[in-house]
Amino acid sequence: MKSTQISPIKDHFGRLLRDLRISVIDQCNFRCGYCMPKEIFGPDYAFLPEKELLSFEEITRLASAFAKLGVHKIRLTGGEPLMRRNLDELIANLIQMDGIDDIALTTNGVFLKRDAQKLKDAGLMRVNISLDAIDDEVFKEINGKGVVTLPVLKGIEAAEQAGLKVKINMVVKKGMNDEQIIPMARYFKDTNVILRFIEFMDVGNHNGWDFSNVISKKEIIEHIHNEFPLEPLEENYYGEVASRYRYQDGGGEIGVISSVSDSFCGDCSRMRLSADGKLYTCLFASSGFDMKEKLRAGMTDEELINEITGIWGDRKDRYSEERADLIDQDREKIEMSYIGG
Repeated sequence: MKSTQISPIKDHFGRLLRDLRISVIDQCNFRCGYCMPKEIFGPDYAFLPEKELLSFEEITRLASAFAKLGVHKIRLTGGEPLMRRNLDELIANLIQMDGIDDIALTTNGVFLKRDAQKLKDAGLMRVNISLDAIDDEVFKEINGKGVVTLPVLKGIEAAEQAGLKVKINMVVKKGMNDEQIIPMARYFKDTNVILRFIEFMDVGNHNGWDFSNVISKKEIIEHIHNEFPLEPLEENYYGEVASRYRYQDGGGEIGVISSVSDSFCGDCSRMRLSADGKLYTCLFASSGFDMKEKLRAGMTDEELINEITGIWGDRKDRYSEERADLIDQDREKIEMSYIGG
């Protein structure tokens, strides 16, 4: 699909729209406590029926509108996106759009041994794989399903063999896996894989977030530096959320996403699309804008572009800058599993 570029659009604070994160399914085969705790997302939990999910055609149409407005990066998320059948067909459609030069996927990696090559062949470029521990017993406890690390490690291997760029995401929570920081760093040091540590975030309403459970970027870096000396790196691009460091002995690099101890609102360029077609202007948003009903009611491409332009133009989100003032308010936030983090 080819598109004619209009002009990049800016929000209320002058932030450009550059990135679109698309959740393709709200289901997941894991029950990680910081995202989909099994106490809430149990056997009887009602996930979205298939007819409520955006079709690939609807996703493609929306993505085309975003591409015309300056978006050049698309990330597919979930839930677990590889639970959505024929995802390679969607990727093949997205990569054909003018302006889209980067398509990535966030996954827990379990299905990558099966899917990595066909995803790469369809046009996928990068994959972020969630792995919160290298120790099997710790990992089994975290994922809530008793899954050991081997399927994920096999998925990482398959992704690399397929030619995908690989990053590993490790959410760090005090008392859950903070003792895994050094073992994880050691495991991925001197490889082509970039390990990124993520501060435990107050996304959603059911993950039991408390500031006392946060291991800060400063603590993570000091901990690793004492074992494997580090030095900071420049950011790769405008709006990059991870602070980058490299090992002084040339053993590769790591990153830290510090959404609690630091704020990355100032240059945030991301819009999020939920699996059932709602647009969210912030990871910590309370509500979204329903595009599915408008699409299915016959909204034209011009009306669609005008709608997105208006939503982004009115955007004033600065949650991580305002967290201290908002944290004690009785404020509902959308669940991470619903919009893919």
